[in-house]
Amino acid sequence: MMMNSMKNQCKVSPGAIIQGKWHRHTYTIVKELGFGANGIVYLAKRNQEYVALKMSDNGMSITSEVNVLKSFAKVQGSALGPSLYDVDDWEQGTGQISFYVMEYIQGPDFMSFIAQKGHSWLPVLILQLLSDLEKLHRNGWIFGDLKPENLIVTGPSPRIRCIDVGGTTLKGRAIKEFTEFYDRGYWGLGSRKADEGYDLFAVAMIMLHTAYPKRFSKTTGGITQLSEQLKQSKALQKYAFVILRALEGRYHSATEMRQDLLKAISHEKGARQTSINTRSRASQTKAFHTQAGVNGASRQGKQRRQRKGGFVETLLLTVVFLVFYAFYIFGQLI
Repeated sequence: MMMNSMKNQCKVSPGAIIQGKWHRHTYTIVKELGFGANGIVYLAKRNQEYVALKMSDNGMSITSEVNVLKSFAKVQGSALGPSLYDVDDWEQGTGQISFYVMEYIQGPDFMSFIAQKGHSWLPVLILQLLSDLEKLHRNGWIFGDLKPENLIVTGPSPRIRCIDVGGTTLKGRAIKEFTEFYDRGYWGLGSRKADEGYDLFAVAMIMLHTAYPKRFSKTTGGITQLSEQLKQSKALQKYAFVILRALEGRYHSATEMRQDLLKAISHEKGARQTSINTRSRASQTKAFHTQAGVNGASRQGKQRRQRKGGFVETLLLTVVFLVFYAFYIFGQLI
């Protein structure tokens, strides 16, 4: 009921003008991008530039998310979350609405990108995600509500970015927001305490989700069901060890998981190169034997021709000798 009330209060139509009470910046609403427990996100335009504007009647929630984005900005080299542009309030007839404006990140969502470009891109994107999560964790934050819907792949060089930081929680506290399929508590594999393992479990579930685009339902739950689902995916077998360890909570940092994933990729490339080399050697051996056979046949033919030529030569010499001998005998008789 509170959600519906909040959505009605924050609901605005395309073309509406939002003006900040304090900074006096104006934004033209283009369309709604998404709706969550703590507000509505709109695509808006300011000075010919597209931005994402999130508004909520929960000022504390807005403040919390703004603090997260500010913290992201301090994480050098991380592009996980959007850049923060503005924070203000909007006064309207029904009351005051808090909002903030951030970078509009364009591109396909994680699952759409994998479907379009192929499963070979999975480790590339996950390695990027783990690298950014490590930086985030070191700064005392756990992402929390990590799921494919919140991950966008920008271009032209594919780069994974996040579009919603609403679930980001300070390390050690209770997770603020979660989606059951990616939540270890839902599967009975851990608590909802904000720690590194919580995010890494979600990363493993995102990888598992790529093998089941429509997800799968919880039956027995626990590691038994998840490991069985993992076994049924041929595409994920090369990373099965990494995924299973993350599901079991065996990693203490994103760096550990990243290192194991790199090893799995290296092992796969090594095995593929060995297979290529083996096929190449087999091909070379076959070519050698084929050529040897041709050369052998050629030598044998030459030898036969030589023997045949020698026989004809001997026969001719014999005939010539007999002719001369016949003339000699005939001369003696005369």
